[in-house]
Amino acid sequence: MLKGNAIVGQSGGPTSVINASLAGVIDGAKKFAGIKKLYGMNYGIEGFMQERLIDLSAQPAAVVKGLRMTPSSSLGSSRHKVKEEDFPRIMEVLKKYDVRYFFLIGGNDTMDTINRVEQYCRKNGYELTGVGIPKTVDNDLFGTDHTPGYASAARYNALSVMQGGILARDMQRVDKFSVYQTIGRDAGWLAAACAAGKTDEASAPHLIYTPELPFSKEDFLKDAAACVKEYGFVSVVCGEGIKYKDGTPVSASRTKDKFNNTEFGAMGGASAALNLHAMLREAYGWRGEFQITESLIMCAADRGVANDFSEAYRCGIEAVKLASKGESGYMVTMKRISNKPYRISYEKAKLSDVAVKAKPMPLDYLTADGNFVSKKFFSYLSPLIGDMPGYVRLKQKFANKSKSID
Repeated sequence: MLKGNAIVGQSGGPTSVINASLAGVIDGAKKFAGIKKLYGMNYGIEGFMQERLIDLSAQPAAVVKGLRMTPSSSLGSSRHKVKEEDFPRIMEVLKKYDVRYFFLIGGNDTMDTINRVEQYCRKNGYELTGVGIPKTVDNDLFGTDHTPGYASAARYNALSVMQGGILARDMQRVDKFSVYQTIGRDAGWLAAACAAGKTDEASAPHLIYTPELPFSKEDFLKDAAACVKEYGFVSVVCGEGIKYKDGTPVSASRTKDKFNNTEFGAMGGASAALNLHAMLREAYGWRGEFQITESLIMCAADRGVANDFSEAYRCGIEAVKLASKGESGYMVTMKRISNKPYRISYEKAKLSDVAVKAKPMPLDYLTADGNFVSKKFFSYLSPLIGDMPGYVRLKQKFANKSKSID
């Protein structure tokens, strides 16, 4: 058995449940004799290279338990893209602190970091076990049915659009439309989830646009006008990364992050929602609203799904189990066994198969016209987010029976 210390870090955007995974690693490490002490990276791999290591083995039991329901990234996150010149320093710190077990909680860029660090150490004769723990509200990691954090973010979005739709319905004499933008650079899992609160044809949302299919301005304006004619208003949802047929982002943003990804919500860049808002205003002269949630869905523990917290914690436990078996170069995954009852198993995927790539929604999760989701997607989503609240509407019975809603 390889013996030494362990390090765990959190990377990229946080989620409501990422700290539950951290708690799982802490609890799992206590039960594994191969780990003498567990450190935490303060501000990810960037902080690790600066030797900003937090002693997680010394944390009070109450703190570790509390992490399971605490949002955001308690260790502090980072979006530092590891460069070739970083690797000697990374291995120097690993050796200095006798780190033999390397865990990172994150998305596809994070899995790339673990993969590259593990390969570099192997190439240079330093024995290191590297295991990834999935995390991303975008739900775009290959190899896993879903990611911890997605269910809670999906429910947050669904509730927001559902409740905002009721507001839009009742305010249609003032505002004819609302546009709600979700995060999701390359995949529309969160935008699609906004349909979960729809109760009938007239209720929100009416139109959903995801990055998987090209966006057509002409079709959008035509479909929005049809909804306003039929329902009195239109509720639109768009993913931040939607693009025209030629690949141009609807956001038209030119701002990039350190991984060369477009910063759709960045200052200095436009946003898809604002541009859709402008299209409707300019075409029809309507007044309307837009909502851009950005990081709010990443830290809303009050709307978190209980099972999401549990699965995130279990993924941390399972990562230590993989490491204890000497299985390096893998990410913990979840495989769905059944929907009714909802059951999953915990498995593994090679980091090389997960790193950097983004998993789009299957096209059969979207309708043929590309502006809504299919029944198959609802079957996938419903077990993850649970039942939505039931709201009522006044019966349209007027004292003057000749009156009607126009």
